[in-house]
Amino acid sequence: MDELKGKVAVVTGAGQGIGRAEARALARAGAHVIVNDVGRMPDGRSAAEEAVEEIRAAGGSAEPNGDDISTWDGAERLISQAVGVRGKLDFLVCNAGIIRDRTIVKISEAEWDAVMAVHLKGHAGPLHFAAAHWKALYQQSGEQVDAAVVTTSSEAGLYGNFGQVNYSAAKAGIVALTQVAARELARYGVRANSICPRARTGMTEGIVEGMEPADGSVDEWDPESVAALTAFLGSEHSWGITGQVFVIHGPTVSRMREWTPADQITGSKALRLEDIISQRGLLGSAKDTMVVDFAEASARSGRVAQV
Repeated sequence: MDELKGKVAVVTGAGQGIGRAEARALARAGAHVIVNDVGRMPDGRSAAEEAVEEIRAAGGSAEPNGDDISTWDGAERLISQAVGVRGKLDFLVCNAGIIRDRTIVKISEAEWDAVMAVHLKGHAGPLHFAAAHWKALYQQSGEQVDAAVVTTSSEAGLYGNFGQVNYSAAKAGIVALTQVAARELARYGVRANSICPRARTGMTEGIVEGMEPADGSVDEWDPESVAALTAFLGSEHSWGITGQVFVIHGPTVSRMREWTPADQITGSKALRLEDIISQRGLLGSAKDTMVVDFAEASARSGRVAQV
């Protein structure tokens, strides 16, 4: 397929795992991919360079980038490299992430800052410089640029996850960042959506049990499913889809609904303490506020589309 033929795409954290699968998928669809990663493989080789070699061996077009996107300077160099290929960036995929799992009681400042830097700032920086590029193109031509952004959140960011206070907070911030970007960049012709993937990666191995598929069964943890959704969101087939959050798990994609009122209390005039006390039952019970399982919450969240 050549759904992205002639496009230039950036994928951060693309040296392995989901990001690498996404880079392969975009290259298969015809895009020239800037593979960003600061990591090293076990043998010491650059993860980005190894991923690029794999893409080129399969007939795709790609080049490596080793900039640290948790810094503004690194993010600017990355976007500049992409723009330098053909004069325009068409698709930005922010995927880079790390984990430093701790409870709120045990977490250190360094563990908090590291996760925020790579996840949240590592999304904001590339998006900032890409947005400035798209605004300039729009102002020069007066025409919308037809570009797309996919950010990577998590169900931990939607529901919170015990022992991942930094990760959950960063992922929640990414959803908000994406929704703001969708509103602000629409005038320039840019779509922005966020995905919450469940996949077998270096970050999840050893943490989630039962990720290996049984013989003959569907591999629900295959990162290629995530890559397929990402490629779709960067293609012309996703025109008009923006500001959305998708949970992707194997062959199932769920579009999540925004926060909406579940129950309301009202006062006769200005709300008073006694009004709240008298209607306290509408504000939730212990059952309502219990920590929920990701899979259970996803099943209850709304319409599920099989793909």
